[in-house]
Amino acid sequence: MRAVAKEVGELSWRLPAGACDCHAHVFGPFDRFPLAQVRPYTPPETPRESYVAMLDEAGLDRGVVVHGGASGWDQGAMVDALKFAPDRLRGIAVVPPDISDNALADLHAAGVRGVRFTSVAGPSAAIRYDGRLDLADMDLLAPRLRELGWHAQIWANCRVFEEAGDRLRSYRLPIVVDHMGFFEAAKGVEDPAFQALLGLVRDGTGWVKLTPFRNSAIGAPYPDVRPFQDALVKAGADQLIWGSDWPFLGMSGDQRPTPQGLLGLLADWLNDIDLLERILSRNPARLYGFS
Repeated sequence: MRAVAKEVGELSWRLPAGACDCHAHVFGPFDRFPLAQVRPYTPPETPRESYVAMLDEAGLDRGVVVHGGASGWDQGAMVDALKFAPDRLRGIAVVPPDISDNALADLHAAGVRGVRFTSVAGPSAAIRYDGRLDLADMDLLAPRLRELGWHAQIWANCRVFEEAGDRLRSYRLPIVVDHMGFFEAAKGVEDPAFQALLGLVRDGTGWVKLTPFRNSAIGAPYPDVRPFQDALVKAGADQLIWGSDWPFLGMSGDQRPTPQGLLGLLADWLNDIDLLERILSRNPARLYGFS
């Protein structure tokens, strides 16, 4: 087990074998995998080698690469990373709704284990671009995901889980929720939207990525997010995983965390070595099919 750096203090925790970063993006090299002409953001060039180097530096054995919308429908950079480290990496795709069975089979063979859907309010929501699936697309794709043994990954405002909870359950798929459910911290854990997310976790439908920083209205070390993580752990620790969200798109300067600091914060908040092993190692191995 490897030492974990806390946000503040000495090294006092260790990463379990098989520790996994369940959320990161790779882009480029742009001469091989150019960005889409119409895109919601312009990321830095962060190819597979950069991501694997980050995993090594942080002491993480495994990782999950999530296709980024800036690449459109071209899954090339993500698949390139999976083929570079097939025993170490898994992928989450964003595919055209009419993708062929053969193309899905090729993605599965490469190590893809899910498809990401987005329902987030904001300026980018008004932009129509290749590389984004809405929740409406799940109606068409859910049966195909079930057949492959994949899951649906959702980045959505927390109220979506209140409004669409029964619909999400009806798909009979694991629902993996990005960024801790993208809740409004000021509303507190009793907010009906967050309580709906907890309900999905309790009944085994929902899995949640413990990535705190995009939910905080205060900034590091994100004390306003701590009660939400505690509630999620109480609701179902076996349904929780962790993701760095590297390379921290849209963040700079003091806003930008480090994977080591986020791991240290996770360990500090959990304060339980068994929970740390479940969330970092055992749970992602089960969800993504690591052996």
